[in-house]
Amino acid sequence: MRVGNHELEVPIIQGGMGVGVSLANLAGAVARCGAIGVISSVNAGYREPDFEANPVVANLRALKREILRAKEIACGKGMIGVNIMTAVSHYEETCRCAAEAGADIIFSGAGLPLSLPEFVRGTKTLFAPIISSARAAKLLLRHYRTRYQEEPAMLVIEGSGAGGHLGFSEEELLADTAKSNEEILSETLAVAGDISVFVGGGVFDGRDMARLMRAGAAGVQIATRFIATEECDAARRMKEAIVCAKEDDIQIVKSPVGMPARAIKSPLLEKLARGEKYIALKCNGCLTACKKGTEIPYCISRALIAAVSGNWEEGLFFSGSNAGRVNKIVPVAELIGEIMGEYKEAMA
Repeated sequence: MRVGNHELEVPIIQGGMGVGVSLANLAGAVARCGAIGVISSVNAGYREPDFEANPVVANLRALKREILRAKEIACGKGMIGVNIMTAVSHYEETCRCAAEAGADIIFSGAGLPLSLPEFVRGTKTLFAPIISSARAAKLLLRHYRTRYQEEPAMLVIEGSGAGGHLGFSEEELLADTAKSNEEILSETLAVAGDISVFVGGGVFDGRDMARLMRAGAAGVQIATRFIATEECDAARRMKEAIVCAKEDDIQIVKSPVGMPARAIKSPLLEKLARGEKYIALKCNGCLTACKKGTEIPYCISRALIAAVSGNWEEGLFFSGSNAGRVNKIVPVAELIGEIMGEYKEAMA
């Protein structure tokens, strides 16, 4: 399928996962298979020597380097995207940095990316909002057409089965009353017109992919399964946490940014449940919505950095609802080959 000037051989988006879970190694390997590999911008520079002293400069420098490196790994195949949450501090600077570095597409959610078209103007970078409802899609499309006379390259639905921060209420998630991916897809297609719609959140295998594409989706977004790949940028211990997780280990947690999130049961979550706090000695102001300081029970940046570094005791391990079904660590090409094989079989 065509996405802008790009030919996409595999209609799969590897979901962006921060902090540091999806950087150049993972995104480049996914793109090399003909799909869309996605780098997460959130604290991309956490390994930079000046990260603590000057996190903004460190993050932008690292993001640019990761985009360029991912493109080298991809060897001209697929697409390299960047996931930039609207909730991050320095949102505009981060979007402009990604576009200037040559990202093929920017995905943006965790809020309404109303100004995103402005930040990629004059570049070859495409843009795609991440939504959780047809209402959001309708609002954004009307805004883009009215203010910018532009349309996104695609819409990406992130359903309630996704990992990390979620665009649904805690009540909906705990009671399992959120709309299904198919319901949101049907409603979104009614307002999308000719714009392609991809669906993520609880999408696990090629059979899920076939079901959603039969319902009108142009492709799917998969994230958690890509953590358990050889090329994933996370430490081996984080990959093993995904592989070892059971269905009842996955839980809804409260994030300092005021949104519910999904993560694997861990020592950190047990400590928080007992009322202990886990805050950074120095806040780097990574998220605008975070209350910061001693008001919050834990620093999400510090906890995610601990997880990607393989620190089981202090890490927050975000995952999708199907993490319990992941049972091995495999190369990216093998995972994509398995998903596409199942898809073709289901569509035959």
